[in-house]
Amino acid sequence: MPRQRRPAASATVSTGVSGQEKSTGARRAVGTRGVGIMKRAHAERGLIRDIGYLSLYSVASGVAGALALGALILLLSWPARAGEAPFNEPVAQSVRDEVRGPRLRLRSVDGGGGGEAPLLDTDVRMEISGMTARVVVKQRFRNPGERWVEGVYVFPLPEAAAVDRMRLRIGERLVEGEVREKAQALRQYQQARREGRKASLLSQQRPNIFTTAVANIGPGEEVGVEIEYQQALRYDQGRFSIRFPMVVAPRYIPGRVAGSGDLGGFGGGWARDTDQVPDASRITPPLREPGAERANRVAMEIRLAPGFPLALLESPHHAIERLGDEGGVHRIRLRESVLANRDFVLNWAPRAGDEPHGALFSEHWKGEEYALLMVMPPHVGAVRDPVPREMILVVDTSGSMHGGSIEQARGALRLALGRLTPADRFNVVEFNSHARVLFPSAVAASRDNLSRALAYVDGLEADGGTEMAPALAAALDGRRETPLLRQVVFMTDGSVGNEEALFELIRQRLGASRLFTVGIGSAPNSYFMTRAALFGRGSYTYIGDPGEVREKMNALFMKLESPVLTDIELSWNGDAQPDVWPRRIPDLYAGEPLLVALKGDLGAGGVRLSGRTAGRAWARELTPRGGAQSPGVHLLWARRKVADLLDQRARGRSGEEVRGEVLEVALGHGLVTPYTSLVAVERRPSRPADQGLVSHAVATELPEGWSASKVFGTLPRTATPAPLHLLLGGLLTLAGWILKRATGGGA
Repeated sequence: MPRQRRPAASATVSTGVSGQEKSTGARRAVGTRGVGIMKRAHAERGLIRDIGYLSLYSVASGVAGALALGALILLLSWPARAGEAPFNEPVAQSVRDEVRGPRLRLRSVDGGGGGEAPLLDTDVRMEISGMTARVVVKQRFRNPGERWVEGVYVFPLPEAAAVDRMRLRIGERLVEGEVREKAQALRQYQQARREGRKASLLSQQRPNIFTTAVANIGPGEEVGVEIEYQQALRYDQGRFSIRFPMVVAPRYIPGRVAGSGDLGGFGGGWARDTDQVPDASRITPPLREPGAERANRVAMEIRLAPGFPLALLESPHHAIERLGDEGGVHRIRLRESVLANRDFVLNWAPRAGDEPHGALFSEHWKGEEYALLMVMPPHVGAVRDPVPREMILVVDTSGSMHGGSIEQARGALRLALGRLTPADRFNVVEFNSHARVLFPSAVAASRDNLSRALAYVDGLEADGGTEMAPALAAALDGRRETPLLRQVVFMTDGSVGNEEALFELIRQRLGASRLFTVGIGSAPNSYFMTRAALFGRGSYTYIGDPGEVREKMNALFMKLESPVLTDIELSWNGDAQPDVWPRRIPDLYAGEPLLVALKGDLGAGGVRLSGRTAGRAWARELTPRGGAQSPGVHLLWARRKVADLLDQRARGRSGEEVRGEVLEVALGHGLVTPYTSLVAVERRPSRPADQGLVSHAVATELPEGWSASKVFGTLPRTATPAPLHLLLGGLLTLAGWILKRATGGGA
């Protein structure tokens, strides 16, 4: 079905940022040519058609025509503008070149031949108690070939996971991992790999993307890696939930190739490092061909001890079995192992009357007291006379949103438009390879304008790249004072690799606006979605299925239409002065709890929570007593402190100062961070000195509902069509030379 034309009033946004407002970070985000994994589909189809016609013409016209045409294409293919990447600097690489069916194509570390080795299985065990979860992820690799291999696997974990343990399992032997500075851990791993000793390295690429490397897996041998992390649960609108991501969705990689442009790093990804995404090769694992015989599968079992009777226990996207309830502990498992192509979510809720008003979970660790404090602020309800709003609805229509995701987005937009009142103003911003606004500026929510917007929404289709920066720049106008309450609702799967540049853009242009992110699809980039909402002084909503659109969007609008709890402060009665993180407590919306981690003795004086809502001051006194002992709380405190320290770089603090403090916390608590890794090395060599080693990158699944052709196209995608032009031009030139020889015109 052809794409519906936009109303004539819609305009394409070029940058949306004035010259005075551009800083280095924002200029990179907004002014860079949109290149990466998304497509030039229409242009290339036209190119192939035109080349076909011209090829037939050249044969019919004689040998000279073919030679001339080939030479002309070769000449015109070379980029003429400085903004285009030359042939030896393509920014996007074809996933199809990396995928070789159900097994994995290996690369040689020592110059020897190739080989194959599949990833066997992933097994997950969760222990959930109160507001925390301890999760063990077991990855098993088996080498079916006759050569020694190294396996490299890029995989997701929750964006707030405090990863603190990794063990290498070799048969019945266990080698405990140790946290080291990242460079030191890498050197230790590489030395063991060269010496033939089994070793494993666990590194963080993003807060929600990690890499496992396992060296020296012998022929026919199975090696396991066991990873453990601590996680705080989410509580919103009366429900607790936990999410386990299963797949790293393909990321849009903007920018120009950095350095040599060689594929590098353990990721072995399909993308090359660029100036905007310097670790692109590490966050773009190769994709398994859809329908391949051997697939990545996940099994899961959960023990849930909520501490109250349940009114609800469900997994909205996977079939689960309840194995029993013993002493208030619920045992749950996946009905069968599942394809690792969409996030797993478990929701549960207390019975009416058992809703929590506050909770304290504490731990005594290495002579220090740590605690996780959850407080529900007072419920104030919706305002009787809603304040007029200016609502900007931003929707991602890139290729990764094809299928169910764009259906969810259209449904969410219709609901949003239906909630507007005549006193409100609004606009719609759509983006893929470019950003377009429905109206030049926000308009009144009149019947005619809403009808026009609904028709526009009905015509939205998913195709193209994910140039998010121009859309953010158009939606966030930077004004510090506005006559209306300005709310920006941003709907996307967040599949981008330049998160930091986008965060910087949000910081610069937020002004008086509030940014609410809505994660769409089976595997959204939760790191981008949650941090963007945090920097935007809003909240994050996740819609994983079309059936959830109405419920989730209504809950979001309840937040938008209720008073915001601002200027929140915690004070401690008595002499207690605990170290609390995050330091700057964000605003809270209806149904959201305050959740902070702290270090230090609370004393007996209690806690005072205060703030403002709807122009009035409010306060609540709490006396935490008998906090349940909860192992791992110190990790949550350390993880929150690290996240807050890293954010301080954007507020002007020295990167070296931040690095030093992060290292102190990470090494003290055994955490994996941007500056630390976990490494485990066997003492004795197992690979004979005369045997070589072959390395491979494990292929991952395409997220459920994604279309490979919409994301990557039917042909390899590059920064410009130049490589394809060069290839076809060269083939035509060669054909002309052969014809010339065949007709006796050769030398």
